[in-house]
Amino acid sequence: MKIRLLALAAIFAFALQNAAVAQQRTITVASTTSTEQSGLFGFMLPRFTAKTGIQVKVVAVGTGQALDIGRRGDADVVFVHDRQAEDKFMAEGFGVKRFDVMYNDFIVIGPQADPAHIGGGKDVLAALRRIAAAKAPFVSRGDKSGTHQAELRYWKDAGIAVDPASGWYREIGQGMGPALNIASSTDAYLLADRGTWLSFRNRGTLAILVEGDRRLFNQYGVMLVNPAKHPNVKVAEGQAFVDWLISAEGQRTIADYKIGGQQLFFPNAASATQ
Repeated sequence: MKIRLLALAAIFAFALQNAAVAQQRTITVASTTSTEQSGLFGFMLPRFTAKTGIQVKVVAVGTGQALDIGRRGDADVVFVHDRQAEDKFMAEGFGVKRFDVMYNDFIVIGPQADPAHIGGGKDVLAALRRIAAAKAPFVSRGDKSGTHQAELRYWKDAGIAVDPASGWYREIGQGMGPALNIASSTDAYLLADRGTWLSFRNRGTLAILVEGDRRLFNQYGVMLVNPAKHPNVKVAEGQAFVDWLISAEGQRTIADYKIGGQQLFFPNAASATQ
């Protein structure tokens, strides 16, 4: 009798555990390495989960890869920063609606010795022309991320055809953190987002050399993956995350994230209310 009761108790406990697991609300967000490596998600997501009970699994890759994850239906939400690619994603019907969330800016980082003599400038195109003319080492993410796509547009606008075979231009196919580490160890130039730079510790002799060009504006957007394309999308939970990001509370949370007193991202969701 005692053995039977113990067995029934074990079965009951197992059923309760399974029910609890089934009731857990979790979404997958495909996002950029900058939101992850800057520490923003580590600061923001516990606050979202505390309010909603929804856990968030982040897949941090380049924007191009994040959008492809959304296209495959392997994420519920995409949170990225390449407006042209985002508009294409929406035009293809893979997103429900796109919302502005926040912005920061890109900066040109380089060694303090500055062999290309770009320090103190505000014109990103002029800086790239000088780097190319000097054949100074330049690290490119080369990962189809938002930062990489922006960098390629700047080179094109500067009239420079970059070639990894040239020796001075190096594509690494990695995220912002590894790119900064490589630039630090090789005294190379690179384009970075300010958020990741502010959270980066292994700076070596690197410093901000070019900033303030209006072309360096860096907008982030969020989209719920379209359930008409992928019925497995967790619509209610994913939309709750989108709604929180663009709400007054979500926007304040983004603004509150600072390192050394410096704000990393600036909320600008049009629908946020005070």
